[in-house]
Amino acid sequence: MIRLRRTQRKEALLDNRAFDLLCLTAAVVLCLHAVHLPLWLTAGLAAVLGLRWWQRQRKPGRAPIYLKLPLVVLLAVTVIFYYGNIFGREPGSALAVGLLILKLLETETPRDAKVGAAFACFTLMAALLADQGMVATFVVALGLLPALAALRALQPARLAASFLRELLPGLGLLAAAIPLSLLAFVLVPRLDSPLWGAPPAQQARTGLSDRMSPGDFVDLLTDDRPAMRISFEQAAPSPAQRYFRAYVMSHYDGRRWTSAQTGRQPAPLESTDSVAYRVTLEPNDQRVLPALDVPLEAPPAAALGADREVMSSKSIQDPLTYALRSALHYRLQAELDDATRRRTLQLPTGFNPRTQALATQWREHYGNHDDTIVQTALSLFHNGGFNYTLAPAPLGRDAVDDFLFATHEGFCEHYASAFTVLMRAAGIPARVVTGYQGGYWNKLGNYLLVRQSDAHAWSEVWLAGRGWVRIDPTAAVRPERVSLGASAVAASQAAWQGLNWLQEFRNRWDVVNRWWSQGVIGFDALRQRGLLTPFGVHDTDTTTLSVLLAIGSVLFAILGLTWALWQRRDTDPLRAAMQTLERKLARVGVMRRSSEGPQHFLLRAARALPTQRVELDRLMKSYLDLRYAHAVPPPESLRGFCQAVRDFRPRHVVK
Repeated sequence: MIRLRRTQRKEALLDNRAFDLLCLTAAVVLCLHAVHLPLWLTAGLAAVLGLRWWQRQRKPGRAPIYLKLPLVVLLAVTVIFYYGNIFGREPGSALAVGLLILKLLETETPRDAKVGAAFACFTLMAALLADQGMVATFVVALGLLPALAALRALQPARLAASFLRELLPGLGLLAAAIPLSLLAFVLVPRLDSPLWGAPPAQQARTGLSDRMSPGDFVDLLTDDRPAMRISFEQAAPSPAQRYFRAYVMSHYDGRRWTSAQTGRQPAPLESTDSVAYRVTLEPNDQRVLPALDVPLEAPPAAALGADREVMSSKSIQDPLTYALRSALHYRLQAELDDATRRRTLQLPTGFNPRTQALATQWREHYGNHDDTIVQTALSLFHNGGFNYTLAPAPLGRDAVDDFLFATHEGFCEHYASAFTVLMRAAGIPARVVTGYQGGYWNKLGNYLLVRQSDAHAWSEVWLAGRGWVRIDPTAAVRPERVSLGASAVAASQAAWQGLNWLQEFRNRWDVVNRWWSQGVIGFDALRQRGLLTPFGVHDTDTTTLSVLLAIGSVLFAILGLTWALWQRRDTDPLRAAMQTLERKLARVGVMRRSSEGPQHFLLRAARALPTQRVELDRLMKSYLDLRYAHAVPPPESLRGFCQAVRDFRPRHVVK
């Protein structure tokens, strides 16, 4: 008796369809996180998932404890070894994905499957911690479909369907959830800071740095993500004027340029005109705020450096919008003080002897004509057989010598660094400036899109009577880099980027990304408090938001209940199949009478369709057996009857 009761309490095994859907759910989660996981971890988890699915197809059963426990320990150890700990966004997400895959090793009952599906939904949402873009959000939402299908497959006495038909009901559920989700998005009180305490992932963001050596920009120049978007109050400046200053670098140690923050007052600036604009900067974990050419002042919560760099009081962790005004025609620091002159003429001893010798020859030949020396250096780049490439040859200890007299290939960093060293060796104060140049003018959104790949480096030389003058030696080698932008140069070196229509679509699509960034990601606590400003409420507090949320939720509940009652349908699959058969017969003239039972109706239909008498007789007997011979129709027999009804095609009625 005790053994019988234990057997009765034993839960039924999970069928193959539900397990397959759960494996598909886990595979979707792994794919969404694969971009942010190390390749070896993704491959290992994919192998465990594939082996578990293959093993269960052959013979159901849980994996033994001596296999599960070492895998759990190995997962924790590898995460700690790679990330340094298990706390934070990236290690936490990696651990969650791994535990989800290992959960399948013991999934054999509907209860296990429900726990796995719920945990998969949580892990799926964790992917938004790394990327909250519109496409990523849409993909994560679609990733819920296999999880919903797995939960539906656990319902008792449910008919099996194809994988596609299993996923379709989830689309309806997601569509029905959109209104309530929008209500919650707008009215749920927002926190002024994120709920989680872990700092944002450094690896996920790239941007300019306050130091530069030839070759550092290669990751930026191949990064196609937006860096900032700029809208102008009046006409946008021409492509040749779209230089956005970030870091001004004066210190050089023979290999690397660094920014020297001196704490001095901003350099004197004389300008005849200015342009006003607004910048929306993407998060980059840097403090610098790129500004067009030479900014006149700094925005709030920022400071203007001695070399007209704009620095924020804190690093940019979220999208930031700031307004600026810059000069396009100006004279910067007409008089050069001794400290700045020494700093911008400094060169390390024992480096690049051939470069210094060449610059000395120029000085001896041209005397005090600094303009002529500058043009001679540009002519060297233009006529000296130099090549613009994103994959230059490596340089040795004397990097500038190797570049000027051996390799003759590189990109903006190489040319700006070599030109600045030449100028200093010739006795002309010079410095390197890094930032962005160019961009795509989006006519649909009326703004300038600047991508990370638009990162650029150029030089500034000090000339008597003119002050600091911008010189772009890259333009002497590749003029289209300035006139057409970085994409024009990249198109000639990467086949897939040479597709003009793809580039155009990508740039136009950024209007949608901009709207998503401003309207969704940028919807913070401050904007929520001003939500009811158009209605005369200038500061919406938490109580008001909670009341509105409660009222909206009740209204949605009433609408949902009304719709459900109006759309109420019989969930009996046997009755639904019989109604389908009745509709098919009605189309050929055999109508079921109101007082006619199923047996008499199908017998009459068989007399009216003598060529299909055998099929109708078989359908009648199957229906009567399923309806009256069993308390609950056997699933296999029920599926067979429903399939037979779907396959039945009535031909004609005999008069």
